[in-house]
Amino acid sequence: MELKNRIENLDNPSEIEIKELQAEIIGKLNNGTIRAAEPDGKGGWIANQWVKKGILLLFKYSKMEDMSINEEFVFFDKNTIPLKPLKLEDGVRLVPGGSSIRSGCYVAKGVICMPPMYINIGAYVDEGTMVDSHALVGTCAQIGKNVHLSAASQIGGVLEPAGARPVVIEDNVMIGGNCGVYEGVLVRERAVLGTGVILNASTKVYDLVNGTVLSSTAESPLEIPAGAVVVPGSRAINSPFAKENGLSISTPLIIKYRDDKTDAKTALEEALR
Repeated sequence: MELKNRIENLDNPSEIEIKELQAEIIGKLNNGTIRAAEPDGKGGWIANQWVKKGILLLFKYSKMEDMSINEEFVFFDKNTIPLKPLKLEDGVRLVPGGSSIRSGCYVAKGVICMPPMYINIGAYVDEGTMVDSHALVGTCAQIGKNVHLSAASQIGGVLEPAGARPVVIEDNVMIGGNCGVYEGVLVRERAVLGTGVILNASTKVYDLVNGTVLSSTAESPLEIPAGAVVVPGSRAINSPFAKENGLSISTPLIIKYRDDKTDAKTALEEALR
């Protein structure tokens, strides 16, 4: 791909080259032609290092600019990364009240954005997903179809290192309120994260159904299986001091796998669409 080759060989770009790069990479990210990460066709996901490098170049070779809409709405940002241009025909329901979508991310038709929420550059948000109030879709995060990001849920972002894989949330996942998913965690389709679940690269998840412990490795991220229902839990700390004081550490637990009953619960969100 011509754009890929240009970015990979662009180390000290001129102002003209940055403007050309901005127009092309932002445009292609906006329409979903390129992605910061994508399925590898074998059930896994790969990070497109060159896409992330292109975004980093836009940040590095930019300057602050007055982007105020009027005297009542004053803000300043990098001149290479404005707000995402949206039209009624795009079919995105962006409810007024303090939300923002940065240009350079794909937001599909039927996505609902409840205020205040934020979607950052490089993100991919597929059809039918709801981004609820105070929710964040971080840099380069990949969100599938019909996902519900409940109020105050945080989907972490990543730009550096360029080869690091971003968080991936597959289709039909329910992310409960105040959840946090960070550091390249992969949540497979139809999984449910109960309120307050926190997942990152160092998290161990205890599968009570199968009697196994899930964790990340140097080669693969923490992966929540398809249909898993995850809730916050705790496990004892066995040091003498911890035992003496009755201490424990928070630990996510898989308590079941999704069935018709849990499908009915998550289907309640359809009334909001």
